[in-house]
Amino acid sequence: MIRHRVGWLIAVLALTLLVSASAPAFPQEQEAEGNAPVRIASATPSGEAVEDILREQEKLMRGQRFSYDPAGRRDPFLSLYEQVRLKDQGKRPKGIAGMLVTEIDLVGIVQDASGGDVAFFTGSDNKGYFMKVGDQVFDGTLIGVDPRTGAVTFRQEVDDPRLIKPYRDVVKKLSPLEES
Repeated sequence: MIRHRVGWLIAVLALTLLVSASAPAFPQEQEAEGNAPVRIASATPSGEAVEDILREQEKLMRGQRFSYDPAGRRDPFLSLYEQVRLKDQGKRPKGIAGMLVTEIDLVGIVQDASGGDVAFFTGSDNKGYFMKVGDQVFDGTLIGVDPRTGAVTFRQEVDDPRLIKPYRDVVKKLSPLEES
């Protein structure tokens, strides 16, 4: 009978040692700069990495910082329809040549001295610009001015994988003034 109890006692001790050796250490809590507890796993180099990750998560949860890692994927906040192929990755040129088709508004259509039609636009910088057929903006080219209908047509370069053509035609129309 004693032998039976000693066997159980040895088995329980062995099981206890096995569980305690394989169980991870419980993390400690420490006060951070915002008086919110931060969990620290250990003082090993991997523990420092975990500590940094936990600090960053705490900042994100408080709204102090925002982080988005695309990891080679497209930005989900950009519309597939509005993506444009940028000509150069540097800064945009000044004036209307650096504006997108969506950033300019048609104000009027006039005829120049030689009889050609010229469109008058206001840009995102609240300045006025005159454009003829063939003039370019950052993501497109003016391909048509129709004074009868009060419309202009831009050929906008797009990078939409669903389209067969790498462009689309954007029509901007004059809005009539309301009589008071």
